[in-house]
Amino acid sequence: MAERSKNNRKSWFRYFQYDEGRESPGDARNVLLIVAGLIAAVTFQAGVNPPGGVWQDNENGHRAGRAIYSYQTREFYIFLISNTVALSTSILILISLTYRFPFHFEIMLATASMVVTYASAIFAVTPDDLVKFRYILAAAAAPFAIRCLLQMWNEMKEKETDGEVGQGV
Repeated sequence: MAERSKNNRKSWFRYFQYDEGRESPGDARNVLLIVAGLIAAVTFQAGVNPPGGVWQDNENGHRAGRAIYSYQTREFYIFLISNTVALSTSILILISLTYRFPFHFEIMLATASMVVTYASAIFAVTPDDLVKFRYILAAAAAPFAIRCLLQMWNEMKEKETDGEVGQGV
């Protein structure tokens, strides 16, 4: 009986995995668009409205409108950098999957505006003396830089393989 239960779990897990023979690329793209959109929405909201909220007054050494969580510097940086990487990665996926779609320019414009809004919100709620914005900028750029490096690497390997084939090696 335990053997059968274990096999059911494996088959259930395997059933929901992507199967190139069963799903079309369009279906996979649609699922990725939904997932990336949800991640973008959640991470954007978390940046605009940080955990713990913001101070409502200027008492006890804090300023109204600043994130309460930001006074736990290390934890806030971990949150902010992780959230920014997640938002940036989801935006990269959305841009990649909608390339050459109708209204692509409008999608890019809306996305750029969302990024500016996110950055403005982070700047607004984070105390000036606590923020090292170069880390946040690096976190935002990292997914794009990694994707570019991977693309260049793949193209270099493809040229190398084509050169070996052409030389009869």
